Amino acid sequence: MIGSDDRANEKNVALGGGKNDRDRKPLADVQMLLHISADRENASIVSVPRDTVVPIPECKDKDGTTYKATTNRPINESLQRGGPGCTLTTWENLTGVYIDHWMMVDFAGVVAMADEVGGVPVCVKTGVWDKSNAVVKGGSGLKLKEGTSEVQGEQALQWLRTRHAFGSDQNRAKAQHMYMNGMMKKLQSQNAWTDTGRLMGLADTATRALQVSDEIKSVKKLFDLSMQLKNVKLDRLTTATVPTVAYPQRPNEWLQLVPSSADKMWTMLRDDIAFDKNGDKAGAKPKPTASAKPTTPADAPGSFGVTIVNGTDGNGEAAVQGRARALAETLRAKGFTQAESSTEGGPARTPWLSTPRATASRARRTPSRWPRPSDCPTRRSGSTPGPRASSSSSAPTGARARSTRGRRTPRATCPRAPTTRRTAWTSTPSTSGTGRADPLPSLPAHGDGRAPEKGPAVAVTRSRSSDRLRLPAVTAGRRLAMTFFARERGW
Repeated sequence: MIGSDDRANEKNVALGGGKNDRDRKPLADVQMLLHISADRENASIVSVPRDTVVPIPECKDKDGTTYKATTNRPINESLQRGGPGCTLTTWENLTGVYIDHWMMVDFAGVVAMADEVGGVPVCVKTGVWDKSNAVVKGGSGLKLKEGTSEVQGEQALQWLRTRHAFGSDQNRAKAQHMYMNGMMKKLQSQNAWTDTGRLMGLADTATRALQVSDEIKSVKKLFDLSMQLKNVKLDRLTTATVPTVAYPQRPNEWLQLVPSSADKMWTMLRDDIAFDKNGDKAGAKPKPTASAKPTTPADAPGSFGVTIVNGTDGNGEAAVQGRARALAETLRAKGFTQAESSTEGGPARTPWLSTPRATASRARRTPSRWPRPSDCPTRRSGSTPGPRASSSSSAPTGARARSTRGRRTPRATCPRAPTTRRTAWTSTPSTSGTGRADPLPSLPAHGDGRAPEKGPAVAVTRSRSSDRLRLPAVTAGRRLAMTFFARERGW
């Protein structure tokens, strides 16, 4: 989360002063990293003071200007050297943490968001008036009495910008954290996470007040992102500033990180260790619980068929020859006597892993290019059996167009499966016009409900007798691993 001191427009000049800085590239005077735990039960906000000297990587600005890497400039200059992307990369290199998204707000944006949120309580031990004087020029203009006050709109901006009256940039970070905690408390008191209209209003205002990374640049995406904080209780939200000391070359102006303290904080972020002590103890072993007994007995390994399809090709690489046959032999040695490798020509680009329900077989693989039984004509006296396929939008679900050199032809195969081999065909109607069943919403690949940013996507389609997990072309070993993944989660 980046706070910019941009003064390129009249609103920002009116709110922040500095009309002589209109043509100067903005600095990232506020920088915070928000980390939400994998279980969505706690969150941490970590600040780095704006004048902290850190390594800044080589970056390129949107106008094509390249800035060489540096190790002796403050972190707020990263925004000038390549925009928010350069600031994000600086943080990633500094922390070793992959950062999913960025948000940036200017003076006018803060006022808009603060008005939308409403008054947020803040507290000072003595009266505050941050004004320009003979010693310190500038000032935010904040004027508060001793005790607790509610700030919103322009006064909230003044609170977030005040530095001289609070004594240092580190104390300004504490004031910003106080506002963040107060804002969370305010939103929870408004039931924002259960009032869809309220949260959508905040997201709508945010689309106009904030600059955000492309993947969250919509009201829906911001709404979904904000819902990740729904279960974070106030006593599980931790705000912290990375410890710093004076920078030797310019001790009165700049700072540098305390390596041991900073490294410990980065490690905790990388390992998803909560900063607070209000949750379960880190590293504590969960108490063993009795395993739930299966409601139906497992079928004997040799009582059902398993078909292995070689899907190891993809990304321009050739398939590993004999991979399906080798795995079939391994399964037969384990007691799956009906295991066999697919005799179809060429590996399947879209392998299927089928996991039947209680009365169906435990695990199976069927190539996606096999047709539905209804796609194969009924054999009558004097007729010749064979597949039926069409390249039109009404093509059967099982038909799959395969590309070959110089031609593109639909292909469907009607294998003579033994009667003991139960093959389930998807009954989901096609709505995409491709003749293939459209998958239902994605099944998360993480136990905490997160959709994966990387790796194979997993989707579920329903059929009359089975649940299916459709995977992209991956190695056979990966597909086998996904089999166990699915079983562990109840499929």
